[in-house]
Amino acid sequence: METLDVTKLEPRLKHPTIFEKFAEVEQGDYFVIHNDHDPKPLYYQMLAELGEVFTWEYLLSGPEIWEVKITRVTKEEKVATMGEMVAEDFRKAEVFRKYGLDFCCGGKITVQKACEKKGIDYKAVERDLEVLNKNTGSRNENFNEWELDFLCDFIVNNHHKYVSDSLPMLLEYSAKVARVHGEAHPETIDIAHFFKNVAEELMSHMPKEENVLFPYIKQLVTAKKSGTKVQRPAFGSIVNPINTMEAEHLAAGDDLERVHELSDNYQPPASACNTYRVLYAKLAEFEKDLHQHIHLENNILFKKAIELEKEVMA
Repeated sequence: METLDVTKLEPRLKHPTIFEKFAEVEQGDYFVIHNDHDPKPLYYQMLAELGEVFTWEYLLSGPEIWEVKITRVTKEEKVATMGEMVAEDFRKAEVFRKYGLDFCCGGKITVQKACEKKGIDYKAVERDLEVLNKNTGSRNENFNEWELDFLCDFIVNNHHKYVSDSLPMLLEYSAKVARVHGEAHPETIDIAHFFKNVAEELMSHMPKEENVLFPYIKQLVTAKKSGTKVQRPAFGSIVNPINTMEAEHLAAGDDLERVHELSDNYQPPASACNTYRVLYAKLAEFEKDLHQHIHLENNILFKKAIELEKEVMA
């Protein structure tokens, strides 16, 4: 396995060197990049400039070292990631939730790899997915077929509104439960802390999408429909704000995962009061909504917007 240690390169040379290395790779071969931070921006740059001619597999995911295996493939050979599978059929999200598999922030790996990382029986997941595939009569909304401007509005009107409406109560209840029950259940203090991080991250994050990224995506859609071109925006390429949005998704997702673990999958103790029980039920609902929210952006909207920009950029 050939490893390219990009920590030894100047920052300005890292991506060009990796692109040069990929150009030398034969069909079916691969190399590994070794880095001191998550190289996810590279993924989007490669997707934007090369298309779906590679697979991206995390071998190590921090906190100090990241290693990614990059394999050259044809589109026909590429194995679908969890994110791509849910984009095609959102019912599969329920299967992944059942086994605790992250299809939104962690959706860029295959089901088999995700199972290996979490010690889950891949065959059991595969069987559930096969049962779902045979049942073709109850598919959920096919978000993958929606126009991107409509999808932007759907995210704002449904998911952003849900977050804005839910945060005040969740912040109040989490703080109250921590204050009243923190001595007997110290995990509630940590839950209040991590959820406060989630709230702050999302309330900073959503306006950037609503005021910058989504209007630009709508501009791209309009340009394609009218057969016109768009000028390069001040941020250079849509890949740049998308990288920022994905990093913020990951931060919020990581903090919410800590809440999930600390609450024992949102199972309150037998002695829990009504506020305690309502808090956990609402946190479980919030997590489910956020998973769909991030999935729609990471695995559908952002990916398609990168391709659309290439079509209409002047």
